[in-house]
Amino acid sequence: MPRKVLIATLACLTLSAAMAQTEKRVLVVTAGGGDYLMAAGGTLANLIDEGYAVHVVQFANDEKNSVGLNPAETRLANLEDCENAARMLGIREVLNLNHKSGELSQVSSNEMRNQLFALIRFFKPQIVFHPDPYIHYEPDWDQFWIARMAEEFSYGGSNYFLAELGRMGFPGVGVPETYYYATNRPYRPGEGGHNAAVLRPVDITRNFNRKVAAMQALRTYNHRYATQVKARLEAASMPNPELREINEASTRALVRAYVEELAETIGQKHGLRYGEEFNYHGRGAPVPAHVREKARPVPQSKPKAVP
Repeated sequence: MPRKVLIATLACLTLSAAMAQTEKRVLVVTAGGGDYLMAAGGTLANLIDEGYAVHVVQFANDEKNSVGLNPAETRLANLEDCENAARMLGIREVLNLNHKSGELSQVSSNEMRNQLFALIRFFKPQIVFHPDPYIHYEPDWDQFWIARMAEEFSYGGSNYFLAELGRMGFPGVGVPETYYYATNRPYRPGEGGHNAAVLRPVDITRNFNRKVAAMQALRTYNHRYATQVKARLEAASMPNPELREINEASTRALVRAYVEELAETIGQKHGLRYGEEFNYHGRGAPVPAHVREKARPVPQSKPKAVP
């Protein structure tokens, strides 16, 4: 290989490696394909605009979330919808682990935890979003099981846990920031979060329409939602003329109204037009001066050679 070509190739490889090491990443943990979009779609769009690469880990397969389709058809339809929605928001990737929706309580929490820990070590994100296990009266048990498992990453990311991953080249990592989210409603006063978590509002006004468009792309899920809303209103003798016929236009209007009401309700709490809110764990307090005064670096042990 000519010297100039070799130098150019090495320079490109070095640049690529440096970019991989410095890329800002967000990892989102979700049970279903629409949960994280409803809770954090605007915030994620903000972060994407700031240069973050967002990766989503979806644990459940949404096979029960439709009207008139069998489970296999439902899973495939929702998978396509969720990928389209994520693409519209600017998300880099959705990794679906395909556990059965509504049955996550039957899956070993250790199995799901280890799947997530491995992905956190692979992606090395600076920020993680996951459901909040401390909210009250969560009706979706898939959300609860995912939340309870995901929350363990904050104190299980060291080299002393899952040593086999370290052996395979994925040592422990620490994630500086965590956003706990509640999916379909605002937080109640004093609710949710763990220990030092603080309620953090995020202004999503500039990306509100982007969030709405992503939610409207969940066509299979939205059709089911509109059908249920219509049936409940009619059962309560409160039919809505806008839902006289369930079609693309009426469903999109219903979804927009729901997303808008939620964003406005949260926004009003914090003086914003449209908002989202999270229980937030940020970077910890700096090490006190009296500790740093006599601190010494920990010697790094060399890995043993494989015989």
